[in-house]
Amino acid sequence: MPTNPPAFLYGTAWKEERTAGLTELAVRTGFRAIDTANQRKHYFEAGVGEGLAATYAAGVATRGDLFLQTKFTYQQGQDDRLPYDPAASLSDQVAQSMASSLAHLGTSYVDSYVLHGPASGYEWSEEDAEVWRAMGRERDAGRTRALGVSNVSSGQLEAMAATGSELPAFVQNRCYARFGWDRAVRRFCYERGIVYQGFSLLTANRALLQHPPVVSIAQRESATPAQVIFRFASLIGMLPMTGTSDAEHMRQDLASAELTLTREEVQLIESIAG
Repeated sequence: MPTNPPAFLYGTAWKEERTAGLTELAVRTGFRAIDTANQRKHYFEAGVGEGLAATYAAGVATRGDLFLQTKFTYQQGQDDRLPYDPAASLSDQVAQSMASSLAHLGTSYVDSYVLHGPASGYEWSEEDAEVWRAMGRERDAGRTRALGVSNVSSGQLEAMAATGSELPAFVQNRCYARFGWDRAVRRFCYERGIVYQGFSLLTANRALLQHPPVVSIAQRESATPAQVIFRFASLIGMLPMTGTSDAEHMRQDLASAELTLTREEVQLIESIAG
């Protein structure tokens, strides 16, 4: 596990021309961990870099203040705006994607380099093993400090472990209450000291925001149901991610760390749809 993992991630997907401004706003609001990907289909990574440069120029933050995380995405997850040569080997594609990311972000290293998802939805393949080895070489060369995997099942993580591969420092998954908040993957991570990053905590669980216990806790804490969910996530050992484009919601999300939930309330929320 990284020695100082962040407390809250700001996600930059699906923001297009607003990416630079929202990245700058997030850092100005207090976020110190930014998640992106070199996947132009859903992210504008260069816009993230523009936003970061603006915060540096204004003296709001320095590169050393921030945790920057980006991803390598297979060609099937991309559109025609590829960050690498599609005819190159997977290992070379990883290196080319990293070089492109560093240029986009205006940095010599990222804090976390994440495989955006295994090549298939049901196994840890030889393609994944090749990419993972190449990502490890990027870490060994100092271009990233840690490695991660996203959109991965517990079975794939078990298969990865069975090959003797180095395990990730981070696992990032969409997190559904109706599936026990990704219980099996979270258990795998907990037992091995892996930081679990949860995304879509609100958008994947909209009904939960109206659930009476969540509403009751929010009223007692003079908070919003969204804040209750983010605080719950932190208390069960999750690193939450928000992608809000609203300045007030950014402030509220960060302030969720101040909420108090009892152990019984945490257990109740975890069991609501589990």
